[in-house]
Amino acid sequence: MGGADKALLPLAGRPLIAHVLDRLEPQVERVLISANGDPARFAAFGCPVLPDARPQGPLSGILAALTAAKAIGATHLVSTPVDTPFLPGDLVPQLMLAAEGSGGLAHAADPDKDHPATALWPVALIPALEAYIAAGEAKVTRFTEAQGAGRAIFPNPRAFLNLNRPEDLTQAEAMLKGGA
Repeated sequence: MGGADKALLPLAGRPLIAHVLDRLEPQVERVLISANGDPARFAAFGCPVLPDARPQGPLSGILAALTAAKAIGATHLVSTPVDTPFLPGDLVPQLMLAAEGSGGLAHAADPDKDHPATALWPVALIPALEAYIAAGEAKVTRFTEAQGAGRAIFPNPRAFLNLNRPEDLTQAEAMLKGGA
């Protein structure tokens, strides 16, 4: 996206993060934003902004959020990338079902692909995640597989469409207008 802040890119006249919040907020008790840089850019969304303690990819943000979640008494955290505006309305309940019997960790998947950054994380994983990151590791999939994550399979792959290129944003606009 040419180095632009994806969270603030316009989609149908609203920042991309607003679409993700619309999908996620009805399913969770509280929303935390994991982001480095000036947190003031997210002030309009009314959510606490958490920087990474050790910037090393998405898992660093998840660790910061897990630590904050534990501090407020939460037992689990749901993570999702900011560039997935079509998340399922039943994301959290399905992740919770998939996490049963897998130590409380589960990630989303569609029939063709896993989406490990969209996941339910138990705060009990903090020590394991700290050790993983301290060892220089950064791959989300490797960590979730090592922890025996459950998989919540959703039938529609478009629910996890990542907007990584300008043409993805154009496709998302068309989807919102009912043309794709």
